[in-house]
Amino acid sequence: MVKYLKQDEAIKIDELLFNEYKFSVDQLMELAGVSCADAIARCYPDRQRVLVACGPGNNGGDGLVCSRHLKHYGYLPTVLYPKQPDNELYKRLAQQCKTVDIPILTNVEECGDVNKKFDIIVDALFGFSFKPPVRPLFVPIIDLLKSIKLPICSIDIPSGWHVENGKPDDGIQPELLISLTAPKLCAKSFCGKFHYLGGRFVPFALAEQYELNLPLYPGTDKCVPLQA
Repeated sequence: MVKYLKQDEAIKIDELLFNEYKFSVDQLMELAGVSCADAIARCYPDRQRVLVACGPGNNGGDGLVCSRHLKHYGYLPTVLYPKQPDNELYKRLAQQCKTVDIPILTNVEECGDVNKKFDIIVDALFGFSFKPPVRPLFVPIIDLLKSIKLPICSIDIPSGWHVENGKPDDGIQPELLISLTAPKLCAKSFCGKFHYLGGRFVPFALAEQYELNLPLYPGTDKCVPLQA
């Protein structure tokens, strides 16, 4: 069975990817983001209007990359990006979205009636370094995720969940969870319709070192479904 990672294990594996295996941050984001776009396209081939809620960290970067690839796949993504870091990497990712005519909004009010304007929403707010509580700027977005009737697709961690303990009593309920590298412990609380593993890039020696027991990716696929 595939291994579910504790928070400190996920952080250590990321450090090894950067320091020992010499991946760059933007390289890993590109690999993660395209695998997320592939999983979304596989699960929702007919839901073209996508709202992608991005946070200020690496999870948000994955969301920006995912948005760009969805656009190239023929989807109509809109990015909700309330806190945009003054960082060259994130500026480049946002500009890449703009160059393919992806609208970037800065607050929930600009989204209008989300249930009518969009078909699915991608949750790319917080990653595995998140620790509660949710910061005030993001509370309206979390409230939106809790109230909408649309399917939610969460990247790696459903936002607001504890990375190890899982879903809080009032937590969001994603329909699709795309775990990256390896699923985190919180994914054991996931009871949605689809659970995919994304990121066909983990070095074999690293997977063996941590006994990840990763599933085989079929053919040239960049994502693979995980058993419930």
